[in-house]
Amino acid sequence: MPDPVVETSAMIAGMSPELLPGSFVFCSLPGGSASAALLDAALSVFREDEGLSLILPEAVAAAHGIDTASPMRLIRLNVHSSLEGVGLTAAVATALAAESIACNMVAAFHHDHAFVPADRAGEALAILLRLQGSAAAR
Repeated sequence: MPDPVVETSAMIAGMSPELLPGSFVFCSLPGGSASAALLDAALSVFREDEGLSLILPEAVAAAHGIDTASPMRLIRLNVHSSLEGVGLTAAVATALAAESIACNMVAAFHHDHAFVPADRAGEALAILLRLQGSAAAR
């Protein structure tokens, strides 16, 4: 894999957003514990003072009686962004906010990920592709 991209315009121009299959829900489990099955299925786990936050596939959440009223779709930004890079998250969130689309960003080691409402995922992807195109044209 190439070196991580640090420069803002290069991250945006190279982000190649991709809408991944499936839908996900964010949930919080008070007390900071979860079953092994939930931990194994979780796409992400974060320990907060209020409890253990998980991002779960919607079907797994439903099977465990977890609220699935706000399903999200995942758009992966395929640029290998540096953890020290500045501006990619802001650019993505700002572009989506301009169209009143909620965006929950999750950064991992290799990529950034935008979780958007399932019913607006196609629109969000189109917005991010336009953002990438405008950055690449500069």
